[in-house]
Amino acid sequence: MHVLYLHGFLSSPQSVKAQQTKAWCVGHRPEIQLHIPQLSNFPAQVGPQLEAYLAENPALTEQGIRAIGSSMGGFLSTWLVERFGGKAVLINPAVKPYELLVNYIGEHINPYTQELFSIVPEDMEVLRAMDTPAIKSPKQYKVLLQTGDETLDYRQAEGKYSGGDVTIEEGGNHSFVNFDAHLPRIFQFLD
Repeated sequence: MHVLYLHGFLSSPQSVKAQQTKAWCVGHRPEIQLHIPQLSNFPAQVGPQLEAYLAENPALTEQGIRAIGSSMGGFLSTWLVERFGGKAVLINPAVKPYELLVNYIGEHINPYTQELFSIVPEDMEVLRAMDTPAIKSPKQYKVLLQTGDETLDYRQAEGKYSGGDVTIEEGGNHSFVNFDAHLPRIFQFLD
């Protein structure tokens, strides 16, 4: 099985959750081919970048996509599942990043890559065009939410993915406390 892990905004394949996922696969499911691409910091480039990545790695879409997405990666995973079919596990997913990132217009430095980049107003329209306000089949999604998420309102995801496999934990934060404890069930869902 090929699985695509998509990190969030201002993150990278070196993030704690990405590395925990990688270590779990190595230790428990070495047959899984885990793909963790470095996503562009520029929202307008992420869609074309993912399309090119999937074209270069056709095994990722042969049986429908299998994705794990954190925050913005959850938004992108939904975009891919709605296009290619498959399943996704979303961790504190961004539901409307075009509303959230309005507060981030300006220059930023990715703390992992040290890349300097700018968020511009036009990025909001690019993200809005990628949105899937109504998902086709909620059963294709497993969603992990924590009520203490300081970045996103978990209730947005609870509403959007209603009918899917939604777990809501009290407390926690945007990084999702104790994520690694969920990895066995995450891969069980993706199988």
